[in-house]
Amino acid sequence: MKKLIDEFREFALKGNVLDMAIGIIIGGAFGTIVASLVKDVIMPPFGILIGGVDFSDLKIPLRAAEAGKEAVSINIGLFLNNVISFLIVAWAIFMLVKGINMLRQRFEKEKAAAPPAPPSPSEQYLKEIRDALVARK
Repeated sequence: MKKLIDEFREFALKGNVLDMAIGIIIGGAFGTIVASLVKDVIMPPFGILIGGVDFSDLKIPLRAAEAGKEAVSINIGLFLNNVISFLIVAWAIFMLVKGINMLRQRFEKEKAAAPPAPPSPSEQYLKEIRDALVARK
């Protein structure tokens, strides 16, 4: 049982798992901010531009409410809000990945342009042995 707990601790404390957990938490918070941006900032002026429509209330009724039954409708406004939220999040993630890729390419170019490190003493010694063996043949 102790071995299992130790294995779980090693897994849970690895950098990748912690990074993923932090990313999920930040992503959830970012999603709430984007949802508020769309619902409270973007959609009200857009609704005014097309005639004072509140998009969250924009629906296509399929069945009116009856005794004991709720109304059934297609909630187009909520769907549009979610599509716009998705597009904003997707754009932000795209820009983040693009920035990371640019930094990675810059670091790879700098690494490729840097002169190679001098060989270590053991590498130098192995080269001398190799050269001596080649000279013997």
